Amino acid sequence: MSVVTAESHVRFHRLLIRPHDDDPVITVVGRPEIGEFVELPAAYGEAISLMADGMSVGATRRRIADVHDAEVDLAELVEALSELGFVASIDGTPLPDAAASTPRGHFRRLSEHHVAWLFSMPMKALWLVVVAAALLTLTVRNDLIPTYSDFFWSDYVGLTVLVNTAMMSASISVHELMHLTAARSLGAPGRIGFGTRLHNLVVQTDVTGVWGLPRRSRYRVYLAGLAWDIMVMASLILVIAHVPLADRAQAILQALVLSVLMAIPFQFQVYMRTDLYYVLREVLRARNLFEDGIAYAKYLRTRGLDALLRRPSAITDPTAGLAPHARRATRIYSVFLVIGASITLAAFALFTAPIVIGALVRAVQGIGGGSALMALDSGLFILVEGGIQVLFIVTFVRTHPHWFRRRSRATTGRRREKPLPPAERR
Repeated sequence: MSVVTAESHVRFHRLLIRPHDDDPVITVVGRPEIGEFVELPAAYGEAISLMADGMSVGATRRRIADVHDAEVDLAELVEALSELGFVASIDGTPLPDAAASTPRGHFRRLSEHHVAWLFSMPMKALWLVVVAAALLTLTVRNDLIPTYSDFFWSDYVGLTVLVNTAMMSASISVHELMHLTAARSLGAPGRIGFGTRLHNLVVQTDVTGVWGLPRRSRYRVYLAGLAWDIMVMASLILVIAHVPLADRAQAILQALVLSVLMAIPFQFQVYMRTDLYYVLREVLRARNLFEDGIAYAKYLRTRGLDALLRRPSAITDPTAGLAPHARRATRIYSVFLVIGASITLAAFALFTAPIVIGALVRAVQGIGGGSALMALDSGLFILVEGGIQVLFIVTFVRTHPHWFRRRSRATTGRRREKPLPPAERR
């Protein structure tokens, strides 16, 4: 990297600079296209704007000293921002562009004017009317309230699982597309892909770019998927109740209502990074709630082991540097995180895994014996359920490469990173 001097001129990539949601002396600076954001003192945010307008490093430092009566180390700032991929060139010398190695967002041509209408007041009013009408219908037609039996619309389990999985996959895809659409309606990029949450295979949308938006706007992105699910269920209930349908068609639609409904409680498991976890994080004003919660749980575990073994503990509380409200929220959340994750994993080990394994074994046995239809049905079940489990394993390995990579003596040490001047990276 070029040496930064007082005469240096720095050219930045397109950056987003805005005031912090809660602290007026902090500025959020980020590059949405690569998903990197930092929080800096307002003086540094102003300095970046001045340098971006063509002012030299030295002139910018003098201007900040005159206006804020403070000395700032802009050479260190430029170096740190260069490592984040914010700087395009220094004194005409181009720097490597981090965007080249960053996966491109999906539907990049989708602009605000294409989708903003989906989140307009008339559409919100329509959503309320449809949901209210569905709730009123359910009070009159109790038989339309979903039950577990709605899942089995056919005597052939494999066919039922295949069709229900296909319908649910389509619904989940649109759920995630709504997150991306909400982000695009606010000018933020997004990317859809697979991920894992404990033992669950999930489709997820990376909308890191929304950190450049005010908190109120971020709620739209986080809740868009859940709002879609509720709209789908309400619309289907109204169709089933008021449109003449064949019995099989009605049964399939009722199975879809049940499938969408079964996905909603997952969002309330905020001890994983679900949609409502992000809402909770915003409500509690705890920026890194999940990561800090895990760190605090590990701290308590280490402290407990040290006390049990009667040895001195040198570990420090990772929440000590947080704001008081964030510290309290993180400590409470960490307990909830450990309990919730433990119960979920225990239930998976005791019930879900044996059921899946047992069903796959029976399906394999069904292929070898019984009628041709039974063999076909068993094959469909193996194709769907086995495919999901294989996809989970592949996704888990891909998203947790450090768990499966052999460590060498050269890589076991922790990499030293140069910190940003009095700021914290997101």
